[in-house]
Amino acid sequence: MKSNNILQQKSFAFAIRIVKAYKYLKTEKREFELSKQLLRSGTSAGANIDYLSLESADSLLTDAEELCRITAKILISSKKLNS
Repeated sequence: MKSNNILQQKSFAFAIRIVKAYKYLKTEKREFELSKQLLRSGTSAGANIDYLSLESADSLLTDAEELCRITAKILISSKKLNS
């Protein structure tokens, strides 16, 4: 993706990571519902980038960071349960 817009570049890179996480959850963990929701919500920012304001982007970043922390805790708990 070639773009001079940093927001577009970052949202595209974020969407790529979301798709990889979706594929991992779906194939390795066989988690279908959560992975679908992650895919929809994680890629929606890039799909709607033209409509995001700075305030919305800040809110999105905060939410994404929170989701990352929650997902990390779930993965750690899952690994402990499966050990």
